[in-house]
Amino acid sequence: MADYDVIIIGSGPGGYVTAIRASQLGLKTAIVEREHLGGICLNWGCIPTKALLRSAEIMHYADHFKDYGLKLDGTVKPDTKAVVDRSRGVSKRLNNGVGMLMKKNKIDVIWGEAKLTGKGKIKVGKPQKKAMEPQVAPPKNIKGEGEYSAKHIIIATGARPRALPGIEPDGEKIWTYFEAMVPKELPKSLLVMGSGAIGVEFASFYNAMGVDVTVVEVVDRIMPVEDAEISKIAQKQLERQGIKFRLKTKVTKVEKTGSGVKATLEAEGGKSETVEVERLISAVGVQSNTENLGLEDLGVKIDRGSIVTDGYGKTNVEGVYAIGDVAGPPMLAHKAEHEGVICVEKIAGVKGVHALDKSKIPGCTYCHPQVASVGLTEAKAKEAGYELRVGRFPFVANGKAIALGEDQGLIKTIFDGKTGQLLGAHMVGAEVTELIQGFVVAMGLETTEEELMHTVFPHPTLSEMMKESVLDAYGRMINA
Repeated sequence: MADYDVIIIGSGPGGYVTAIRASQLGLKTAIVEREHLGGICLNWGCIPTKALLRSAEIMHYADHFKDYGLKLDGTVKPDTKAVVDRSRGVSKRLNNGVGMLMKKNKIDVIWGEAKLTGKGKIKVGKPQKKAMEPQVAPPKNIKGEGEYSAKHIIIATGARPRALPGIEPDGEKIWTYFEAMVPKELPKSLLVMGSGAIGVEFASFYNAMGVDVTVVEVVDRIMPVEDAEISKIAQKQLERQGIKFRLKTKVTKVEKTGSGVKATLEAEGGKSETVEVERLISAVGVQSNTENLGLEDLGVKIDRGSIVTDGYGKTNVEGVYAIGDVAGPPMLAHKAEHEGVICVEKIAGVKGVHALDKSKIPGCTYCHPQVASVGLTEAKAKEAGYELRVGRFPFVANGKAIALGEDQGLIKTIFDGKTGQLLGAHMVGAEVTELIQGFVVAMGLETTEEELMHTVFPHPTLSEMMKESVLDAYGRMINA
């Protein structure tokens, strides 16, 4: 008899959500964790960065108080320690919450580092990696080192920052997102390598806090995975706030100096320049944590650094599954959660479980202005051969946006001109990370343009722009 029906390795959003759903389905479940309940997302990623960005947002509004007819006596300045302490407090609160959820759902927590040793077997040893401070202590009444067995083992070990050769982070002058979240003091100048979600969010935060920020990106626009029109609007707004961008440029050399780093930037065509900054953030992507798990010995297939799975999280080895970042892109917490639920429901024999459809996974970037999207970009839709109808509606024509003082942005929708299928939705502007879910639901329900046009949106809201964008795709826009 196996010790458990399911053992999950890793307690990030994918892991702990999967564990809870497994328990709900009546499966005896355990979760193995080596550092923090809640994983990177809850402790060092999604949640604490949003707490930092909230402080930056308040700072932005304080700098523009006159725009809202307000008077402010004195000067608003960032208190670095207080900002960081608030962010860490948010993480600690949620970390403790995950511990309570494990107890509530009768899920055993095994503290240590797991390695697969055979069919349905793992060995948990002392963690090899020292957790970064500030660290939340392991929950009480947990299991520890030893050998355990399960009918099904789900790997949910996540990912870590990718490092470029010669520009390896040192935790002092060259940072990853770990160090960028807990600065002891704000640098005067900052160079960010990479303009994906992580790079742009940190650029936005530090810029709002008064830091001189430059972002380097190897392609011709920021946020390359987003629709080109949306990323250009976002770049323009970020530049107005003072962020400088070096596009079609790469960092070829970094030298540490007494006060920071000296970076050599090489633009397309060979032109180079040298910039000196106090700190550099490496935000060039992440890589899956597949090492030291015993995967090679079992013959688990790995491709381009990630575990290969089918639409239900199943690997090529019976009884072994993988979900989340370790199973490849898109490397997003909500993808990991949904993937985990699908995986364990399939294991439990739940009827009607659908394989993960990655085309309907939304992406969000929480800079100012926010960026959000789902589905195909206009360029990708054209490449796929669709005959398109594209609609756009600007924030400047929306009453709620004007009242909020947030009248810069755009909502863009892309339809199949033959069938009316919503192929993609792309947004830049205030609160679009909340608005995008409306289009995600619409795509999931296979809603047509006609049904969206006949949906009543409340007034005055930002969401009205969603309907107007749909109307524009069919030549029926009302308010612009």
